[in-house]
Amino acid sequence: MRAALRSIWLVPALALLAACGFQLRGAYTLPFESLYIAVPDYSVVGAHLKRAIRASGSTRLALTASDAQATFLPGAEYRDRVVLSVSGTGRVSELRLRYLFSYRLTDDKGRDLVAPGSVELIRDLTYDDSNVLAKQQEETLLWRDMESDLVQQLMRRLAAAKPVFQAAAE
Repeated sequence: MRAALRSIWLVPALALLAACGFQLRGAYTLPFESLYIAVPDYSVVGAHLKRAIRASGSTRLALTASDAQATFLPGAEYRDRVVLSVSGTGRVSELRLRYLFSYRLTDDKGRDLVAPGSVELIRDLTYDDSNVLAKQQEETLLWRDMESDLVQQLMRRLAAAKPVFQAAAE
């Protein structure tokens, strides 16, 4: 009886969920046949971005910028740690982590395909002098989380890009 009642409610709920346009986030389809990522080999963000592009399957990663239809050029990468509040005794009680990453997307002639952009990520963190090691580990985890969030935001922006490719006759 309960199973029948659950299924009666489950079907309309799923129909409403599908009708609102909800869908699980899948692989991104990038509007480029090939893309060159101009980041150093040691870049964590670059490695994650290349892995995400390979997983999308629709875009080939080029080995050189001349072989690519588009080039992703990272700009400044800025990490900042700011004290938000202090206790009555002058000890830090809250921190803000800020991660700013700017980028450009150009064609093989160096022209911008989309307007240069930047991604800014902010996380707040409570701090406690009695748990220094735990708070350092928490801060490290937040930086890693911000790196993965940055890659996901970059993938969404690359997938949503509407590049204007110039005619080959130019």
